[in-house]
Amino acid sequence: MRNIDEHTITPAVLAAMAGCPDPRLKAIMDSLVRHLHDFAREVKLTEAEWEAGIRFLTEAGHITDDSRQEFILLSDVLGLSMLVTAQNNAKPAGCTEATVFGPFFVEGAPRVDCGADIANGARGTPCYVSGQVRGIGGEPVPGAAIDVWQSDEEGFYDVQQPDAAGGHAHRARAQLRSDAQGRFHFRSILAHCYPIPHDGPVGRMLQALGRHPWRPAHLHFMIAAPGYERLITHVFRAGDRYLDSDAVFGVRQSLVADWQRHEPDARHPHEGGYYTLAYDFVLNPAPGAA
Repeated sequence: MRNIDEHTITPAVLAAMAGCPDPRLKAIMDSLVRHLHDFAREVKLTEAEWEAGIRFLTEAGHITDDSRQEFILLSDVLGLSMLVTAQNNAKPAGCTEATVFGPFFVEGAPRVDCGADIANGARGTPCYVSGQVRGIGGEPVPGAAIDVWQSDEEGFYDVQQPDAAGGHAHRARAQLRSDAQGRFHFRSILAHCYPIPHDGPVGRMLQALGRHPWRPAHLHFMIAAPGYERLITHVFRAGDRYLDSDAVFGVRQSLVADWQRHEPDARHPHEGGYYTLAYDFVLNPAPGAA
């Protein structure tokens, strides 16, 4: 590997990896090296620009912690997350479409019964959510594990708001199960649009690119049941101004639904009224499922 120049460096690196014993790893790394090198040659990358890129990635690592994943945000705003989701979740017509996972899911959400108020003090107008989980053949899916999470009306998830002790109380986040008919219902709060965290390197990148950091209002769902593929998706609020410019490119028209507003009544005296959302989910059978 002597006399390396801008044209001979790529085959030299590929040759250095030729003995990789993992065929899949070799295929990925070979393609990555070729594309990275071609990118650098195409844009005539300067040393100063390369150093700026290294600083950017270093800052993304430094700001990442248990409650913030800057690299997922970076993947999201570059469309990579949605690309990977789309190409790995092709489903038959009639199944609920998948979309990006996002950086705010946490394991161990409180398990609650159907009908529970999952807001747990999260700020927002009351919203009652109901629906049914079915298979593509129309059969109800009983006992499906339904994880749900969302931001409050100010755009913050519970993991972004530590308590006095530095911990995080679960708010607007829970896991419940569908009943014998595949139905579920719970109380939460109205979904609002919000900006992704933009006080770090990804936010500065968006600003430099003339892009906004906003996501349209949505409710996250992850649904898992034996014999069916796991579904990770959102339900978006119709009429939101950011539906056509989602910062992470996650909107699919089939996932846009109406939140119906209702005036206060004896059972729901909240002065701002309340909302209802009804949305059904259709799961795809898992490979090999009978």
